[in-house]
Amino acid sequence: MIEEDDYLLISGIQHFVFCRRQWALIHIESQWHDNSFTASGQLMHEAAHDPFYTEKRGDLIIARSMPVFSHTLEVRGVCDIVEFHRDENGVSLFGRDGLWLPSPVEYKSGNAKTHDADRLQLCAQVMCLEEMLVCPEIRTAHLYYGKTKRREAVQISADLRETVRKMLLEMRGYYDRLYTPRVKPTKACTSCSLKDQCLPKLPQESRVAAYIKNALAEDESSCGNY
Repeated sequence: MIEEDDYLLISGIQHFVFCRRQWALIHIESQWHDNSFTASGQLMHEAAHDPFYTEKRGDLIIARSMPVFSHTLEVRGVCDIVEFHRDENGVSLFGRDGLWLPSPVEYKSGNAKTHDADRLQLCAQVMCLEEMLVCPEIRTAHLYYGKTKRREAVQISADLRETVRKMLLEMRGYYDRLYTPRVKPTKACTSCSLKDQCLPKLPQESRVAAYIKNALAEDESSCGNY
């Protein structure tokens, strides 16, 4: 049985969709480097997070920085915000009257993306909440984008859920084998915070060992000139 400390991080889905190699460098090899994009995102999440603050507005309860997990999916993470709406089909909450149905809200610093990374991350949060709270299926959740200052409603469909399951299985396979996929250079590499560690411009046929050997040979040759 896998220990909870070895559960995959839900936030890693974002990296995995962007680039499987980037995900492995961060989550398997523990390499990380901030750039303007990641720093902006961090500030956005800090603004949303306050784990000691819960707010009630009539038929709405707002919980911030809520830890979530799924033993079935073997993932864990933190929801920026979880809104609990009073609903006769919801679940009971400790210290609260009535029944409540949860819906996560994930904060992003930029604009909506053309790919599904944000929606898949949000879907994984939904699946965790459903398992943790033993609640009915959550059909809608939201993404909030800092650039537009608008919410985007996301329908948590069966297809989206199945994509999350398949992606997590692939991630688990890499993680358990400690395998870092080879790089596949794209235009997105120029904005990657790990481009120096990843070395995306190395030829595909190059091996790390060969690269290191050539680098050492160059150093020795330089030393001989003094």
